[in-house]
Amino acid sequence: MMASFGQGSRRHPRSRGRTWSRTGPDRATLAIVGVICAVAGFFVLGIVLGPAAIICGWLAMGRSWAGSRPVPAVVAVVLGIIDTVLAVVGLLGATTAGYGML
Repeated sequence: MMASFGQGSRRHPRSRGRTWSRTGPDRATLAIVGVICAVAGFFVLGIVLGPAAIICGWLAMGRSWAGSRPVPAVVAVVLGIIDTVLAVVGLLGATTAGYGML
């Protein structure tokens, strides 16, 4: 009989110690990361950090607008949207006549 490496984990792939649910601290952490990305996006790389804040806030809210929503998650989404819009307006403003290379 051959040695069976890894057979113990194949019997119960979703054992209690190996699962990861998005509840409690995980959602709170995502919300705080989203708020930090949104605030930092007002100063640098708003076109990148704004969408990152929106995604983190959306995941922290549980991917839905229904039910109770944690305040930091909503703040991350709203500030991320504002941050992204301001970055796009800034990029469009920089490409108008007078600011080009010619």
